[in-house]
Amino acid sequence: MTDPLSIFAAAREAGDAPALRLPDRTLTFAELAALTRERLVALDRELRPGSAHPVVGSGTLETIVTLYGLLERQVPALMLHPRLTAAERAALVAAAGRAGPVPHAGAAAILYTSGTTGAPRGAVLTRSAFVASAEASAANLGWEVDDCWLICMPLAHVGGLSILTRCLAARRCVALAPRFDAAAFPEWIDALQVTLVSLVPTMLERVLEAHPGWAGSPRLRAILLGGAVAAPRLLRRAAERGLPVLVSYGLTETCAQVTATRYATRFAPFGLGAGEPLPGTRVRIVDGRIEVGGPTLMAGYLGEPPLVPGAWFDTGDLGEIDAAGRLHVHARRTDLIVTGGENVYPAEVERALEGCPGIVAAGVFGLPDPLWGQTVAAALVAEREPPCDAALVEYMGTQLAPHKRPRGICYVARLPQTAAGKLDRGALAACAAALRPLPGVAAARSGAGQPSASDSIAAASPAGTAASASAPAPSSSAREP
Repeated sequence: MTDPLSIFAAAREAGDAPALRLPDRTLTFAELAALTRERLVALDRELRPGSAHPVVGSGTLETIVTLYGLLERQVPALMLHPRLTAAERAALVAAAGRAGPVPHAGAAAILYTSGTTGAPRGAVLTRSAFVASAEASAANLGWEVDDCWLICMPLAHVGGLSILTRCLAARRCVALAPRFDAAAFPEWIDALQVTLVSLVPTMLERVLEAHPGWAGSPRLRAILLGGAVAAPRLLRRAAERGLPVLVSYGLTETCAQVTATRYATRFAPFGLGAGEPLPGTRVRIVDGRIEVGGPTLMAGYLGEPPLVPGAWFDTGDLGEIDAAGRLHVHARRTDLIVTGGENVYPAEVERALEGCPGIVAAGVFGLPDPLWGQTVAAALVAEREPPCDAALVEYMGTQLAPHKRPRGICYVARLPQTAAGKLDRGALAACAAALRPLPGVAAARSGAGQPSASDSIAAASPAGTAASASAPAPSSSAREP
């Protein structure tokens, strides 16, 4: 049987077909196979039997060829976000090393995602899960002969990586952007002949703001929207311009999509929530929490017991299923901050901040933001004299990826605690009124296409902040496109 995830098999079956469009050239499957064969000469010397191979998931031809080589050798890729600091990458590689050989048969990739404690956990995604995910997506979207799917998010995101595996399995073309750029987006759509694209809501919002007259392209047949809450206002703006939008819900542990609005509703996805379960996937609500299952589910977390075949996975997200079988997501995992489609766990940021000289305790929370969903803020307790802002910014630059760094801070005498003596996260929102921008962080974040500190803090309203940050109002929402 032909291997859907083999670039060599794709070259035999569709060698002359376009496989990868770059800004300056287009490569066929045969040409990509040749590059992969060359890459394997060096890669075979680097691989260690039974161990995952670290790959920084940046949007480059070299990254894609390396991933094809690992798929060919059936060695799992340990995906590292390109925006992580060197210290963060080293910590993930070390954690994978401590876990030992990957025990799961058919493991294709390991993507780290934060658990409810904030400790990163490596979701082990198998070849069969990626193939099942590709088939489920195709059952809704279908494939056309000239389809080309744009990747403009990091390949370290399951939303980016799954585009690569979907298109490889279908022998269809991928267009690769080095990074997301709202100003260049319409030009990419036209120049790269894009028909499908995956975005998080923040990306689409920025495109609409940057190009008030842009109404898509006749060739563009679907914008898959996931990764964070898709506000009704955004969906209305997209519909007014005639943009074809599908809202989805998914997560790293399921190779991206679990549910999606149907392709036929793409010009009016209103009131449909995050859509219906895709063929083969299972979704249920238990005590208000979303549980998922099916062949797209991960094998388990690296270094932890494998999932039982056929098991249900508790996402920790809150939601409901309406009478028509559509999923409506009401809130994210406990304590999770979703900022511009990036997941941030307060506990992880708190541990990093408490390692800064002069800081003895930190409480991290999310601020509601109309564009980014949420932004990160921190209440800090100083040892004696707090560190100067420049020292704090410099320290965070070595310990935290840009999207994890607080935009605003305040210093307090003590953090609020529960009766059990634990940090009272719900009470942290009261600190919003005392926040001030952290100079230097805003510029770094804005340069990466993220919100500024002043905008984030100006948008925070102390009244009602707790409700907004902990439980977004019911709307069409998603985790991974």
